[in-house]
Amino acid sequence: MPGLSSSVNGCGKIVITVKIVPGSSRTESAGMHGQMYKIKIAAPPEKGKANKMLIMFLAEQLTIRKNAVQIKSGQTSVVKQVLLQGVTKQDVQAHLG
Repeated sequence: MPGLSSSVNGCGKIVITVKIVPGSSRTESAGMHGQMYKIKIAAPPEKGKANKMLIMFLAEQLTIRKNAVQIKSGQTSVVKQVLLQGVTKQDVQAHLG
């Protein structure tokens, strides 16, 4: 599936690639952008606000705890690798794709 890492790190752990658009009018999933999930974020890209909102949004959409969402790389970039725990590839595709 596009946007999903082929590496599954054990039971219910997957890595997805997301491209965020900070400073948008609202926070929402915007489908696919190439091989990445595109997510519009209402928070500005300063002092980690957009990253925090991304974590909250993904946790809410996938019905997992916020501490089950971790940005593995791309802290200061619009393209990020995000580790999700307690979800399946099908869950991600259904809620973000």
